[in-house]
Amino acid sequence: MSSESAVINLTIPAKAEYITLGRLALTALARARDFPEETLADLKLALTEACSNSVRHAYGPSDGTVELLYELWPDRMVVEVSDEGSGFEPPSGLEELGDPGEGGLGLAIIRELVDDLEITEKVGGGSRLRFVKKLRD
Repeated sequence: MSSESAVINLTIPAKAEYITLGRLALTALARARDFPEETLADLKLALTEACSNSVRHAYGPSDGTVELLYELWPDRMVVEVSDEGSGFEPPSGLEELGDPGEGGLGLAIIRELVDDLEITEKVGGGSRLRFVKKLRD
């Protein structure tokens, strides 16, 4: 098996109807490697939650974009969702993910579905959410 990664970059408008494009790109990469259906379902849900956070919170009534980066390695899938919106203070632990009524449930869902989760502010403004899902053959 090759140690090189396959990388896809995708920029979508920060509108809910475009999240499907991100899911389609993820599905194409997963099908190329014949991911188990459960792994693909976990990744699609995590991606949807991450993109939804950017769409709902990054720009307010203004237009903006959401950048998606997919890296498919032989042993893992790395997904990064970033925006140039207002940003937010990343929670330090699962207990601080917030009230589900305030949208904190999405981050808790992502954390449960993936093997590693990192949330940071981008230099120059915005947020970056990166998660890793290990691939088990």
